[in-house]
Amino acid sequence: MPNYTFVVNGKTVTVDAPADLPLLWALRDKLKVRGLKYGCGINVCKACTSHLDGEAMNPCVTPVSECEGREVTTIEGLADGDQLHPVQEAWLEQDVAQCGYCQPGQIMAAVALLKKTKNPTDADIDKIENVCRCGSYFRIREAIKAAAAKM
Repeated sequence: MPNYTFVVNGKTVTVDAPADLPLLWALRDKLKVRGLKYGCGINVCKACTSHLDGEAMNPCVTPVSECEGREVTTIEGLADGDQLHPVQEAWLEQDVAQCGYCQPGQIMAAVALLKKTKNPTDADIDKIENVCRCGSYFRIREAIKAAAAKM
């Protein structure tokens, strides 16, 4: 099998994997990065949302071969040491999580939105397609707005 070398949360890694192995499984099974969640495997629920070179993407449908020489950031790489990212802080302050399963993907989608849109409207936030089965969308919206104000 070929080797793929890329950066995950600031650390260079090499993975021995088939080219078409979804990045989700390379991260979770081979590299033991478990913050991103498996939800559907077909890019619908977006529980696995992470960043590739700073852009939101879904590792469940991204082949590991596409990551060669690139930078992957998962929820584990968002904080700066002990300092949480403003979106993570807002999530806690707004008490967003219920079951919490979708929250890593929700947070990563929110961070990507706020990189592009400093003061998002409700319509901007509604474009986030991540599914929350608990229905905590109101608190998600409030957390994104609170994080935008901090940033």
